[in-house]
Amino acid sequence: MQENRHEPVAPTRTQRLASGGEIDAHRHDDHQIAYASRGTIAVTTDAGSWVAPATRALWIPAGTVHRHQAHGELDLHLVGLPTADNPLGLDRPAVLAVSPLLRELLVTYTRDPDDDSPPRHRLRAVMLDQLALSAEQPLHLPTPTDPLLRKLHDVLRAAPADNRSLDDLGRQLGASARTLSRRLRDDLGLTYPQWRTQIRLHHALVLLADDTPVTTVAHRCGWSSASTFIDVFRRTFGHTPGARPTL
Repeated sequence: MQENRHEPVAPTRTQRLASGGEIDAHRHDDHQIAYASRGTIAVTTDAGSWVAPATRALWIPAGTVHRHQAHGELDLHLVGLPTADNPLGLDRPAVLAVSPLLRELLVTYTRDPDDDSPPRHRLRAVMLDQLALSAEQPLHLPTPTDPLLRKLHDVLRAAPADNRSLDDLGRQLGASARTLSRRLRDDLGLTYPQWRTQIRLHHALVLLADDTPVTTVAHRCGWSSASTFIDVFRRTFGHTPGARPTL
């Protein structure tokens, strides 16, 4: 991803983005946390894409060139942290679980970034403690480096409901299913069904953020039935796609 801007200090603030709105590619010398209390946020880097609904936050380490995109009307809460503050000990982007307490801390801390009072310093300390306890979530959609897999990636992203077998897709791309499977293991550490499910779940989150009915989402993302989609979604996110998680 080509860097458009270098902002040394990662901002701490709350801002609103319309559905489809973007913050173009840039990097900070600080770490950053991005949390959407409303809507769904996607962050893209050279390594792939991360999508976070309101029960998740995104960790963006210092120096990472990244782009934000809003799906649904977005209330975005950004927290900048100096490199000395890394409560997660992570040097790569990640999606984190957001507890009800952490949600309130993030929303409150970003409400008035110019407040330098002792109570806000104490709030920040508690927020960092809660971040250290946050579990990393498997919501990363990795971007393959292999040219052949990039072609397959483009096919699946353009048509998530495509249910053709890997043999059929391989014939379109001029490669055997065995070759594609081996390259997936070597490049991404995933099987084809695992990768396709991740692509479909990311697309599903985007559709749900725009209030697309659950049955329609299941159909557009290639699941055989709404109940199958709901089961996969619940096992991944801890709640059903039609539910508004309690925060």
